[in-house]
Amino acid sequence: MSLQILDPTDERVPIRRELTPRPEHISGTVGLLDISKPRGNVLLDRLEELFNERLPEIEVKRYSKPTFTKPAPEDLRRKIAEECGFVIEALAD
Repeated sequence: MSLQILDPTDERVPIRRELTPRPEHISGTVGLLDISKPRGNVLLDRLEELFNERLPEIEVKRYSKPTFTKPAPEDLRRKIAEECGFVIEALAD
């Protein structure tokens, strides 16, 4: 039995992307964005606990999209960009 994986994007020639360089140390403010899908808050709660335990010098701010069915409103994206150096988005169900 073989496994076939289908790509719904139908990219005939996949786009090459480079990883953004990672800082050696996280400092400042980390934003946690809940996109309002079920249990995303569970993941973010755990991440916040881990940040508080392992990196107590950083500040964690929580944000939430009004609905997962649409992109985050422009004012929310702007606020996160102004207030945070890093952001983690919860995509889990």
